[in-house]
Order: sequence, then C-alpha cells, then structure tokens
Amino acid sequence: MPTERPPVAIVHDYLTQRGGAERVVALFAETFPGAPVLTSLYDPGATFESFSGVDVRTGVLDRIAPLRHHHRLALPVLAPWFATRRVDADVVLASSSGWAHMVRGAGRVVIYCHAPARWLYQTDRYVGDGSAARRALARGAVAVLGPPLRHADRAAARRADAYLANSSATRAMVRELYGVEAEVLCPPPALDPSGERRAVEDLEPGFVLTVARLLPYKHVRTVVRAAAGWDRPLVVVGDGPELRALEGAAPATTRFLGAVDDATLRWCYANASVLVSVGFDDFGLAPLEAAAFGVPTVARRFGGALDTVVEGVTGTLLDDVTPATVRDAVRALAAMPPTRQTLASHAASFGREGFQARLRAVVTP
Repeated sequence: MPTERPPVAIVHDYLTQRGGAERVVALFAETFPGAPVLTSLYDPGATFESFSGVDVRTGVLDRIAPLRHHHRLALPVLAPWFATRRVDADVVLASSSGWAHMVRGAGRVVIYCHAPARWLYQTDRYVGDGSAARRALARGAVAVLGPPLRHADRAAARRADAYLANSSATRAMVRELYGVEAEVLCPPPALDPSGERRAVEDLEPGFVLTVARLLPYKHVRTVVRAAAGWDRPLVVVGDGPELRALEGAAPATTRFLGAVDDATLRWCYANASVLVSVGFDDFGLAPLEAAAFGVPTVARRFGGALDTVVEGVTGTLLDDVTPATVRDAVRALAAMPPTRQTLASHAASFGREGFQARLRAVVTP
C-alpha cells in the first residue's frame, strides 16, 4: 500500500462474485469514501460494477488468472496470504467469511463477520449433497489443514478491537468458536426498488423466485425438485458449480438466468409471487431484498432468516425442508400473501442510514 496512511482500510476475502457479502463491502466503501479495499482476488466482470469506482488493491495471487475465475482453488493459500499482509491504516475494517481478519499492521481492527469459514467449521453442510469426489476432497483438506487453520483463525479473531456479526446466529457461532462477544449489525437491503428495471423476455409475472449462488449448502436442488408440483414457473438467479446438475434435474418450466445485473434483478423481485430461500444462510440478503419489493419468503428456520423473516407476517419458516414441504409452503403463501405495505415496512426497519451510522460509530469512535 502507499506510504500515506489511510484512516480506514477495508479488507475482504475475494471480490469474484455477486453475493450478499460483496453487497456489504460495497456499502462499506460508500460509508468510508476513499478507503482502499484490499482483497486477494478481483474479477471486475464477475462482481458488482460499483467496485469500478473503488480503490481495489490485490497482490500476487490475483496475477494467476484461473484463481480469479475459480476462487475455491485458492482456499489452501488464502489463510497464509492474508496472515502475511500488513495494512498500514489507522483502522482496518475486515469483512470476513474466511481469512480477511488475519491481516496485521493497523492501529485498530474491526471485524465484520458474515460467517466463520464455512468449509472449515461446517464442512458437511458446505458440501451438502454435492458429488462424492467434492465431499471427499473437502473432508480430506479439512483433515490436513484444519487444526493449524483453526488455531490461526481463532487467534486472529481474538485480536480484534471490535467484533460485529451480521445476524444473531453468526453472533452465537462467534461466541462458541472464538469466545468473543460480538454486536449484531444486520445489513440493510442493498437493492433500491426505485432503480432501473429490465424485463426478462418471455417471462410472465407471478413466478416463484430463488436468488442464490449455486452451491450445495444453498439447497437450490430442493427448490428445483419442489418446482415439479407448481402451476407457475421457477426462476433461478445465480451461478455456481451446481448449475449443470440443477439444469438436468429441473422441470421444463424452470428458467436459469445466471448472474444478472441489478436492473434485471429488480424486475425479477418486482414480478415474483414468492421468494424461496432454504439454504443454510448465516444471514442472506435475499429475503430482505424481496420484502422491499413486496414479495414474501419461504425460508429455512435457520441463521439469518430468524432475524429477517417474521413467521406468519412476512413469510413462512420451515423446520423440515423437503421438496414436499417447500411445495406446500409456496402454494399457501402465494394464495394468501402478506400485504406489500407490511413487507416494505419490514424491509425499511433494516435501514441503510442506521446501519451506516452505527458502522461509523464502531469503526471511528
């Protein structure tokens, strides 16, 4: 980094996808204008366009093109890479679902935890019902790398001057794994409903929507199986390694849109009847984004949904997530949805201004 010491530097694991964590990092950059963002890998075409106006700084790993396009290949080297980074800033704001909190050198460190590293602490859930080869590889990697990584991870977490968690569930994991008491600061819905909307051709309003990276722990496979019994299409927004398998299992009425821009995503939310979000999400922005557009959610009774979905008011929470239970919940919610006013008011309670004000107070007291 340059010799001039910035008041705040933001550190994030990698900027190679369009997910909730990347939305939050973009909001960090907006909250602290001019703050550099240090990350291991940066693929401008694969993440949000808003980072084009941010001072994003990378390192040697970013010179390896395959890693930029397939960041999971870099998992074995991310921890040592971050552990050797020295960030000369008054305050580091580490946005971490892995290793960003391991950097050193700042006068003060604030960690914003999206989730402790899933593949390290929730291995079976992370790989889910993926291929046998994928499960075996993940378990083998954790068996070899797990003990030293967990030691380094916990030591880094305990060095923080302040610790923020994105949900009550994440706070509980931080307490259990690190012995640290975190403050819950839920992120706001990042997608402004008043922005541009771009329609999807040959798609009528009233479809069921799911917005997720296509990874096993997101359980999009369960949603696809449930879709066989609906009288309306399923629209899947998101990309990931499970795409081909999901396409092969989906009924003909399913549309896979891949990673879409914000204008298209706004149109999808605005024209959906129900959002289904049944993955093991430690927060998950999609239910709040949907509520901002007046769309209710069927979610797993887990993680962030306990904070963002109000049972019987803004959606339905499922204890037993199967194609049949998802199918029935969608039918019931589509038949008797909450009012759009109720949903929009709920989303507004997770206010952008309040989030930014509290973040400033914690980072630069």
